[in-house]
Amino acid sequence: MATDRHELATVVALAQIPGIGAGRLRTLVAAFGSAAAAVQAPPGAIAALPGFSRAAAAAIRRCQGDAGERILATLDRLGARAMLAEDADFPPLLREIPEPPAVLYVWGDASQLPLPAVAIVGSRDHSSYGAEAARLLAAGVARAAVVVSGMARGLDAVAHAAALDAGGRSVGVLGNGFGVIYPAANRVLYDRMVERGCLVTELPPGERPHAGAFPRRNRIISGLCAVTVVVEAALGSGAVITADCALDQGRTVLAVPGPITSPTSAGTNRLIQQGAKPALSPGDILEELGLPGVAAEAPRPSPVDLSGLERTLFESLRVEPRHVDALTAAARADSGAVLTALTQLELRGIVHQMPGMVFGLT
Repeated sequence: MATDRHELATVVALAQIPGIGAGRLRTLVAAFGSAAAAVQAPPGAIAALPGFSRAAAAAIRRCQGDAGERILATLDRLGARAMLAEDADFPPLLREIPEPPAVLYVWGDASQLPLPAVAIVGSRDHSSYGAEAARLLAAGVARAAVVVSGMARGLDAVAHAAALDAGGRSVGVLGNGFGVIYPAANRVLYDRMVERGCLVTELPPGERPHAGAFPRRNRIISGLCAVTVVVEAALGSGAVITADCALDQGRTVLAVPGPITSPTSAGTNRLIQQGAKPALSPGDILEELGLPGVAAEAPRPSPVDLSGLERTLFESLRVEPRHVDALTAAARADSGAVLTALTQLELRGIVHQMPGMVFGLT
């Protein structure tokens, strides 16, 4: 049953009180019958609940539903919404983790959230090998399952873009509120995710990212998924923290092996050493979801929404990187138009520029 607007606004307002997480919210609602009744309860009755101090009781009594209504109005303007754990369409796997979000803000295609999902995460400062591995795995997995990642610079962005380019589904978990583009270089990816994927966060609209938000975000990335894959990560990195969250949640972790000389593969190699299954193909991942045989290897798919010139350039770069003059000649197009198209592809994370005006697929 859907939560009524007033009750939802009250829960959203309560969730903004420091220290009031999903567990305490459940305690409040169970004790008083609803969030709206809880904010009207005597302070002594609130303080008598397990885990509640008199200061917390006073903060709850001061809570105004108007604050929650303002957040809901902002979501309405964006075309987004707020979900509670008791809502029927709340992601079922996320509901099972030890500390689910008190409120989950959702923007985009929410029908993707209950589907079989795989987290693909990795380093911000990755190698070309890591990018190619992330692209290969995400594109293959996206043909049968949702690809989830953290919308960060680097391999997160590569995984999201590869899933969308393959015509698949992708969910991005933010460490900030809606309306804030972080990092700014991912603006095009944000727009694509809202249009064809889904963005989620436990932070209200407009909230800026901060250091403590990202480890908290990682538990949601793994919590949405039955399987987490670490592509390339240094020891102690955020991607390894996400793998630790997955293990704590009782989920499966896979890792992509890398060169023993590479610092950005030290974390993944250590995970394999500790028992993680090596991820050598999309099939290795989908097998863990009980979907064997659906990920036979295929050539890299062409992104589905390229212009004619962008598609010509993409096809020209399939085999090897090429100089801009060679690309211009192959496309039989004006050099300015080719550079503009390459810039658009680079902004989308499909190509990257190397020294000497040489371009290659990401």
